Amino acid sequence: MPDPLPQLTLSAARDLIARRCFEAAPASQNGVPASHGRVGLECEWHVRPLLAPTDDVPLDELRSWLTPLAPLPGGSSITYEPGGQLELSSAPCTGVGAAIKSMAADRDLVTGLLEEHAVELVATGVDPLRAPRRQLMAPRYDAMEAFFDLDGPEGRMMMSRTASVQVNLDAGASEEMAEQRWRLVHRIGPPLAAAFANSPVALGKPTGWRSTRLANWFAMDATRTAPAYRPGVGPCESWVEYALAARVMLIRTGGDCYQPIRDGMTLADWLERGHPAGWPTEDDLDYHLTTLFPPIRPRGWLELRFLDALPDPWWRVAAAVTTACLDDEVCAGAAEQATEDIGHLWCEASSLGLTHPALAQAAESCFEVVLENVRHLGLDATTEAACADYFDRYVARGRCPADDWM
Repeated sequence: MPDPLPQLTLSAARDLIARRCFEAAPASQNGVPASHGRVGLECEWHVRPLLAPTDDVPLDELRSWLTPLAPLPGGSSITYEPGGQLELSSAPCTGVGAAIKSMAADRDLVTGLLEEHAVELVATGVDPLRAPRRQLMAPRYDAMEAFFDLDGPEGRMMMSRTASVQVNLDAGASEEMAEQRWRLVHRIGPPLAAAFANSPVALGKPTGWRSTRLANWFAMDATRTAPAYRPGVGPCESWVEYALAARVMLIRTGGDCYQPIRDGMTLADWLERGHPAGWPTEDDLDYHLTTLFPPIRPRGWLELRFLDALPDPWWRVAAAVTTACLDDEVCAGAAEQATEDIGHLWCEASSLGLTHPALAQAAESCFEVVLENVRHLGLDATTEAACADYFDRYVARGRCPADDWM
């Protein structure tokens, strides 16, 4: 909550943001391969009744069914997005194989229970049928919605009708490694977003985008949704400048009261000039960082937020291939060569998918090297087979799941 007097200088805020964004990962020890770094998965789904797919499942009912399942066998936590989307978040695991195994166990248990209530989990980047409708009613979400409404309807869609597969990976064990991984993840982002695009329909109609979810994000406030990468600039400096230049979304003014900020004030503005509500504290700075949504976000680790939600078993493939392209030395080297000069093609990835020649070529190269080295990744047989099937069905043909809808 803001303070009546200045608490942070601009220089102190820079230092705090830099310390928050990159945390050195533990180096490989005891013979554990470098490809088996820490991996966390967050999978989201739209939840709807089987017999009434345009209706919502009341969140109170959903909670009453799922809360007794805790703790889940794989260790995932259960949370809910504002529209009632269900999210499972795994604990950090050693290697992507362990993360997939944990998520699969928890997903299967939740899916089975919901089927008993005639409820299904829908894995698409955007709900294909339902209009935005928020179920979580809290002052914080009210203020967030009011802020987004200044720029158009995309904020409401994002809050209540989007879903993703998020992969969380170590930032790097050294400053040099962090810089390499920051550069590489922004290069592989567009071809992998294109390869796994799965949201071409919204409100029952084709949108003209392979990933309507990504298009929706990029149509929002660019100060918090555009990529944070700056060529030739280190990751910490890039992120500090990004965070300072982002508009302040809301200010907590006391208790459970939040004020949306409608005048375009950035974090740097707030630090330098204050606001009638007060001056930002360290807690205000930390909250501001949670309201930034670029496709790759550093939070002491790397959050890869560019993948659409995918049905089983394709979410396994997205997790495995994305992780391998960063964590496996051979795959990462090949991915860096294959993705030169395409890291800016986010719009093309969301609109064209793998019909874009450069994105198709890069995705195919990444998949090929992962498949050649798949035995080193610690994957179960189901995930290994799914990776090969996905390549044959989609990537080798210049297609993505969105093309199945067209």
